[in-house]
Amino acid sequence: MATKPHDLTPSPNLKEHAQGTGPQRTRRPIYSDFLPPCNRACPAGENIQAWIAHAQAGDYEAAFQQLVEDCPFPGIMGRICVHPCETGCNRTHIDTTVGIHSIERYIGDLAIEKGWPIQFQAKPTGKRVLVIGAGPAGLSAAYHLVRMGHTVEVYEAHDAPGGLLHYGVPTYRLPAEVRDAEINRIKALGVKIQLNRRVEDVLAEKEKGAFDAVFLGIGAASSQMEPIAFTDPVPVYDAFSLLFDLHSGKKPPLGSNIVIFGGGKLAMYLSRVMRRLGIRAHVLFNGDQKLMPAYDFEADDAIAEGIDVQLLRSIREVNKNKFTVEVMQMEKGKLTGTGAFETLEADALIMANKQEALTGFLHNINELVTKEDGTITVDEGRMTGHAGIFAGGDVVGGERSAVIAIGHGKKAAKYINAYLKGETYQKLPKHTTAFYRNLLMWFETDAPQREHPKLPPAIAVKSFEEVVTGLTEKEARYEAQRCLSCGNCFECDGCFGACPEGAIIKLGPGQRYKFNYDLCTGCAVCFEQCPCHAIDMVPEDNQA
Repeated sequence: MATKPHDLTPSPNLKEHAQGTGPQRTRRPIYSDFLPPCNRACPAGENIQAWIAHAQAGDYEAAFQQLVEDCPFPGIMGRICVHPCETGCNRTHIDTTVGIHSIERYIGDLAIEKGWPIQFQAKPTGKRVLVIGAGPAGLSAAYHLVRMGHTVEVYEAHDAPGGLLHYGVPTYRLPAEVRDAEINRIKALGVKIQLNRRVEDVLAEKEKGAFDAVFLGIGAASSQMEPIAFTDPVPVYDAFSLLFDLHSGKKPPLGSNIVIFGGGKLAMYLSRVMRRLGIRAHVLFNGDQKLMPAYDFEADDAIAEGIDVQLLRSIREVNKNKFTVEVMQMEKGKLTGTGAFETLEADALIMANKQEALTGFLHNINELVTKEDGTITVDEGRMTGHAGIFAGGDVVGGERSAVIAIGHGKKAAKYINAYLKGETYQKLPKHTTAFYRNLLMWFETDAPQREHPKLPPAIAVKSFEEVVTGLTEKEARYEAQRCLSCGNCFECDGCFGACPEGAIIKLGPGQRYKFNYDLCTGCAVCFEQCPCHAIDMVPEDNQA
């Protein structure tokens, strides 16, 4: 790849680091691992930089094994994750972010194609855990608990596992064969999933099955009703119920023209599904773009396919097929009505605005606290007020996405494991984040991101074929090699070549380097040139 000179202006702290050199050395260099911003931003806690390093070398199976230590769904999340890791990527200060999700998707798809099993060793503990709900949070908790040696059973109320991965994400975004392959891989580890098993009494099920702990991953699959005046209205549907009906083959009388009220990804998904069914959809949201829960790219994709998305619109009345809509405004940070009204005509209304959890069946657990929207109160370790009953995912509220739910399941598994052992889980301290200002890059690689090809909107709306296609091996490896390895040595030999005293010793491939402090003068040249900030200068009296 072509390189070009980068900004050689010394770090504002470089003068301080370089003081006290020679025989009177007061500071010395040390190799130190810092936290990459991508790792820091991942809700699932993936060690992104580690598995990307394997992908850079073309060892995709090693990348897969590293990846699934934290996330069991690389093929799924490579498609549907909103990739907050890329938002924090330091490469955005140079050209464009590393396409982390596209590399993850390639690795996930290759693992399915090759049939790579998940490798781990765990000594059976004899402990049993009940997971209620086979959505992303529940499956993630079950997966990590099995890897810890526990026996796990999952009770799912519906006829298929996956939760909204199955019923809520359309196949144009997530092909069924990818979803099913990654869920089946969890089952192959020994997780038993019982379908059509609705739990009405958690404590009774816990006692009946001799379970030592319970994880509630039941989601928040109901839409709140809005204060709308209905007079002999058109059919009104809850978005989640409609998705379940459509998946089961039922065809509710939607007509040819519908209104979807909501501004999240669910509203965008539904509108694009309706488009493929030949139904015209109007999406109304009462807030502005900043308040819209859907990410910009999700709304942009819907608009590109011909969806009518109207912001700052609130439905006030539905009289037969006529919708009275008030134009809203943001005034001093508050959403208020303007008194101006518009009229729409439609054959049905789909409520897809605020989610709420249906947790009434938990009423007999006195110590468990639920909020007005049905969400469950949990502590730092995801435990409810009742000892041994944990919860995570959409049912605990906050920002909702599959990757956050997966992270909740993983985190809960760690605390459940400690609880089963009669211990208290202690979080490991995190390294300092290697932000871009910490990097001392003396070069810049001219390598823009390889974007995924997409079906043209006019073609995409004609079927449920996957809209976004994946990268080739060559493209995925190229994308991996764009990683800057922020905060962690990648053995570029820069320090070795720059040291004027020959004080740096190479330890061999994969072993990095060490300093010979008998020769080191503390001049900080190694620190100056390290492009990824894997070297720090520390006071001499900090050393043993």
